[in-house]
Amino acid sequence: MNFKKSSSEPSAFHGKAYYFIFSKNNILVKKESQNRVSILCIGKKSFLQMTLNHICFLGTLEDMPCYCASIPCKELPEEYEWINLRALYGKTDDMFWTIAGYARQIYDWNMNFKFCGKCGAKTRRKKNESARVCPECSLISYPRISPAIITAVVKDDQILLARGINFPNKKMFSILAGFVEPGESLEECVKREIFEEVGVKVKNIRYFKSQPWPFPDSLMIGFTAVYESGELLIDKQEIVEAGWFKAANLPIIPGKQSLARSLIDWFVKGKI
Repeated sequence: MNFKKSSSEPSAFHGKAYYFIFSKNNILVKKESQNRVSILCIGKKSFLQMTLNHICFLGTLEDMPCYCASIPCKELPEEYEWINLRALYGKTDDMFWTIAGYARQIYDWNMNFKFCGKCGAKTRRKKNESARVCPECSLISYPRISPAIITAVVKDDQILLARGINFPNKKMFSILAGFVEPGESLEECVKREIFEEVGVKVKNIRYFKSQPWPFPDSLMIGFTAVYESGELLIDKQEIVEAGWFKAANLPIIPGKQSLARSLIDWFVKGKI
């Protein structure tokens, strides 16, 4: 399936369209089986009955229009249900998971930038690009992307893993990550974040790959690095626990949809 992003909505259509509908951190889906769901694909009649709010065109999937929108949590038809966006992975095709993440970021941007951050006037959506413009001072606001590094630190045959205070799963361990600060290179961010969070210095920093992460608007930039010096001393405001783990003795780790898991799998593959 081929998804084409676009901000230019097509002329009126009479067929069906995909709707990525959100309420808080949940997305509305249609039940297919015990472990599978689908994104709503509905016609104009069903669309009007649902009274959707904050509708925004996203692009087309195999020439079918895609929209994001919101709806108040209310009684739904039996075949529909709300699920957390993170839980969507593995329950639908990967393409829909990817589009849902994009839809969530566009939806959040539309909701968070309804008013100008400079003068306070109400903004308007531009028709030819994903942007909101202030009619008073002409400030243009684009969808926000927050770059963050995520790094697999290896020491001999062990990988550094930690439990973050804000992890949804309190038993899960992952690799260290943090947001890039103004005036900072990605490599500088890697060194700073790891030292601040666990008191360890690293070397041989190498780029791995990147991943958009819509929780809420991150671009995760993956690296590998080698332990250089230092003893583990955790920042208790962010980290609950940290330690060195061998490939054969890993704790609960993130799911396969995450860049964190890709980095951990890279380590395991290199040690088996």
